[in-house]
Amino acid sequence: MFEKILLAVDGSEHALHAAAIAGNLARSEGSGSLRVVFVYEAVPEYLGEPNAQALIDAHLKRAEAVLAQALKRIGEIPGSVETEMLAGSPAEIILASASAEGSDLIVMGSRGLGRLSGLLLGSHSQKVVSHATCPVLIVR
Repeated sequence: MFEKILLAVDGSEHALHAAAIAGNLARSEGSGSLRVVFVYEAVPEYLGEPNAQALIDAHLKRAEAVLAQALKRIGEIPGSVETEMLAGSPAEIILASASAEGSDLIVMGSRGLGRLSGLLLGSHSQKVVSHATCPVLIVR
């Protein structure tokens, strides 16, 4: 039923719990692929060099650590597992990535690390649920 699953992670406990559930779903459904996406805020151009590169490097280092944690929680699945680090608005990037890859399901945590911005602007998960063209599983 869910051949292509997209998992969005940010390192929060909810996202890591979502990773475990995505792994369980992939195993039970016999999914062909699971894409794990980490989205970080784009680095403003006005920072200039070397500040911009230092911030990009910090984002990538954090992304690698979060993706490693997520892969550990996912475990072994029958299909392929791919990871991706992308810059931009999390909800927009998740939606665009799911659409581009033809994802059958998006899995993500209900609360990420950006709680204050979620309260002020609406959560990323809420935006994804509102605009996704495929089912979305929000994990607490």
